[in-house]
Amino acid sequence: MGKRTLVRRRGRGGKQFRAIIVGKIAPTKYPNFEISELHNGVVMDLIHERGRDAPVAKIKFDDNNYSYVPATEGTAVGSKIEMGNGAKPAPKNILDLGSIPDGTIVCNIERHYGDGGKMIKAAGSSAIVFSHSIDSVKIKFPSGMILDMNPRCRAMIGIIAGGGKGEKPFLKAGNKAKYMQSRGRLYPVVRGIAQAAVYHPHGGGRHQHIGHPSSVGRNTPPGAKVGNISPRKTGRARIKKRQ
Repeated sequence: MGKRTLVRRRGRGGKQFRAIIVGKIAPTKYPNFEISELHNGVVMDLIHERGRDAPVAKIKFDDNNYSYVPATEGTAVGSKIEMGNGAKPAPKNILDLGSIPDGTIVCNIERHYGDGGKMIKAAGSSAIVFSHSIDSVKIKFPSGMILDMNPRCRAMIGIIAGGGKGEKPFLKAGNKAKYMQSRGRLYPVVRGIAQAAVYHPHGGGRHQHIGHPSSVGRNTPPGAKVGNISPRKTGRARIKKRQ
């Protein structure tokens, strides 16, 4: 009797498939200040957190509380940070989207007001404030998608530090394994066609090929639900010639 397919075992949520939470410092989010208030902070330290490419800035605000946010390029120990109404739209400062001029590069954007920053937090990533309207602000993301955001949502001006980290080669499979483990990702991944027929629906046969279309329906039973699940389109795009 064969094993369950790897997709089904991952879905169960076993410990070997979960991201490691040991070594985490603190949630990286903005303090819960009112937008109408102006607060000043100082970067006390730059910290590496396990499983995160971007450095984390430890900021001490004027209420003597500490907050942790992903550091932007140019951040150093002792850097001054302004947050709230009246803050200048300068790098490292935290403002509401409604107060940031068009064309400004931002990061660590709140999806909903008060959530502390949920988007554009990866190393080297940034978004652009595209335009303003009466009740929304358009933000252009690295993917090219443009979203209408609440003008009260806050963002940090600048680019997340640590860009280019992903371009460095791992050189050894063990280093890649530790990297993937810290993010709760599967590694290594064995192709279905390389497995035996009892372990995977694509396995078996004298040659490594699926032997049938790789598209499966949305309601396919779990044991066979592998491949392209309910795809809208497969294959390469072809331009039809006009008659």
